[in-house]
Amino acid sequence: MKIVSSSEALQAVRSGDRIFIQGAAMTPTALIDALCNRYNELENIELVQIHTEGDARYTRSPYNKTFRVNSLFVGGNVRQAINYENADYTPIFLSEIHLLFRRNILPLDVALIQVSPPDKHGYCSLGTSVDVTLPAVQTAKTVIAQINPMVPRTHGDGIIHISQIHIATETVHPIFIKEVPPLTDTDIRIGKHVAALIEDGATLQMGIGSIPNAVLSNLGNHRRLGIHTEMFTDGILPLIESGVITGEEKAIKTGKIVTCFAMGSQKLYDFTDDNPLVHFKEAAYTNDTAIIRRNPRVTAINSAIEIDLTGQVCADTIGGMQYSGVGGQMDFIRGAALSERGKPIIAMPSTTRKGESKIVAMLKPGAGVTTTRAHVHYVVTEYGVAHLFGKNLMERAKALIRIAHPDHRESLERIAFDRFSRKSISID
Repeated sequence: MKIVSSSEALQAVRSGDRIFIQGAAMTPTALIDALCNRYNELENIELVQIHTEGDARYTRSPYNKTFRVNSLFVGGNVRQAINYENADYTPIFLSEIHLLFRRNILPLDVALIQVSPPDKHGYCSLGTSVDVTLPAVQTAKTVIAQINPMVPRTHGDGIIHISQIHIATETVHPIFIKEVPPLTDTDIRIGKHVAALIEDGATLQMGIGSIPNAVLSNLGNHRRLGIHTEMFTDGILPLIESGVITGEEKAIKTGKIVTCFAMGSQKLYDFTDDNPLVHFKEAAYTNDTAIIRRNPRVTAINSAIEIDLTGQVCADTIGGMQYSGVGGQMDFIRGAALSERGKPIIAMPSTTRKGESKIVAMLKPGAGVTTTRAHVHYVVTEYGVAHLFGKNLMERAKALIRIAHPDHRESLERIAFDRFSRKSISID
């Protein structure tokens, strides 16, 4: 492994290269900056990523004349470029991204990553973002690493030998901190409804944001919970400390927390550092439906932008605007449904910040269906729980209208009445 300055490290990049960038808290900002500094020397560079942090200046002028993003998920730093400029989005399940690299559908010339310093045996850690980074490292022709002693040394599969790193640079700075917003009254009410659905001994999957944290904050009286998730954040820490999360009833990696990435506070990163309780795996493992379903009572908690009266879930677009990505929602919704006594849950506020109903007669024109109506079992808002599994279209409409915001129920009832053969749709 050759250790050089970041600017010298990026001299390995050639025009026409396809470059993978590690994401989330592990985004290698020093390498990205050095790459952007070469924009006048290069042309036709494709950047492949999922969710990165930082300002992503490669999406802005004049850098975007050289660099074109092909994102496999959409974060806030690339959303403008993907929807209105020259960047692109590839719809794909998180569980299948590794196939793009391993089957040479998107062969990688370079992988830019951030790792811990090597141990005495020469092994570095990919830190808190193993997800699709591991297959990228295993398949890229050239691996360029940013070595940072502030990267947690995590257990699991994200351990790579220095022989897999072709060029490295050294840096010292904190990895990205994700602040947790305070819970609103709506979040708390949703959290209580979801927590009531969770059984003792359940295996949990949850995302990031206020609703998952609200759910976790209401699980203090539960017992023997386990974690097998795509990602996790600070909300699980109090439950581990109090003994609520033990993982003792999990069938896969009993007693262990299984994840492919984590993002949150420094306390969270300190918890993951050299902690054999937490196993970081690649997304091909964590999001594999065949593995997920083997755990008991898998309870998958995901969110949505809008849901129509038949149960179709849009979670990644606002009309024709790409807001986020397909990600792993369907991986876990299906895995939970197939798990013994599993519960796939879509939890969301009943309205947007502008007061518009998130339970709608029809999805907006151009909206994508992230999760089909046949896959949806539970929908939760601050007004209660709609159990859709086994219900026909009219019954689904009634159940969803019951948990819609009161200001919108009457208009939804009228639309449902007209749509479903003018059958009575009263929810009283």
